[in-house]
Amino acid sequence: MKPETNIEDEIINRVANSALQVFDLEDYYPDGERVVIDISQWLWEGFVLREKEFRESLKNHDWQQYEDKFIAIQCSTDAIVPAWAYMLITTYLQPFAKKVIQGSVEEMNTILYSEILAGLDYSQYEGKPVIIKGCARKPVPQQVYTLATQKLLPVAKSIMFGEACSSVPLYKKR
Repeated sequence: MKPETNIEDEIINRVANSALQVFDLEDYYPDGERVVIDISQWLWEGFVLREKEFRESLKNHDWQQYEDKFIAIQCSTDAIVPAWAYMLITTYLQPFAKKVIQGSVEEMNTILYSEILAGLDYSQYEGKPVIIKGCARKPVPQQVYTLATQKLLPVAKSIMFGEACSSVPLYKKR
């Protein structure tokens, strides 16, 4: 004999039954290894760029090791490095790397997310309450949350940040 279910005893998931849309930036995280190349390794005593030696070092470097990787070129010292040096390194990396930037891994992730967010179709969020998920296991730079907010503002009815159980209201269309 089946026990009767009392409607008052049921747990109702109001979030699942609501029009609330979750925008999870982690879903758009571009997979691939991130590598930092420190240009100081090719500078005399880590500070002085001697063009002939610099070019020779680059020519003899194994660039194929960067195949299908995201590369951030930077200098860990206070050396004054001319723009062309980063450009020259890029010419060696281009045939192998997925993407090359001058800057940090965080800047790389911001650029990658920016390109991805620019290509998304936001029509599914039209007139709906949206929550931009706050907890991430993957590195999502703070700037990316700002970019996502800008993309969602024209379409969303409202925007919140966090989790459905504890969100911070950010915007409500009037």
